[in-house]
Amino acid sequence: MAISRKEEFPDNDLKLADWCKALSHPARIAILRTLADRGECICGDLVLDLPLAQSTVSQHLKALKEAKLIKGEIDGPRSKYCIDKKNFEKFLKSVGDFGIKTSNKIKEQDC
Repeated sequence: MAISRKEEFPDNDLKLADWCKALSHPARIAILRTLADRGECICGDLVLDLPLAQSTVSQHLKALKEAKLIKGEIDGPRSKYCIDKKNFEKFLKSVGDFGIKTSNKIKEQDC
């Protein structure tokens, strides 16, 4: 059995990888767009907007919530979701820092 060596990478790289994994499906990107447009919404509203079953939308919401890109709260029989602004800003900063540093290093290469 292979041994995972993820813990040997810097924490910021691990977190960026987790966020990227959470965004690796177009449905999750569509969910974030919808939440950005509406501010918050319930799972049932998202199901109406996406060409996916309710259970599939719930799985995508769970992945985004585990990555802390969205927040959810119980409102009676429904769950309301919204973008976690603080963590989403951290994600954007992390992607920006990675992009700038990598781009600057690439510019210095002859490859």
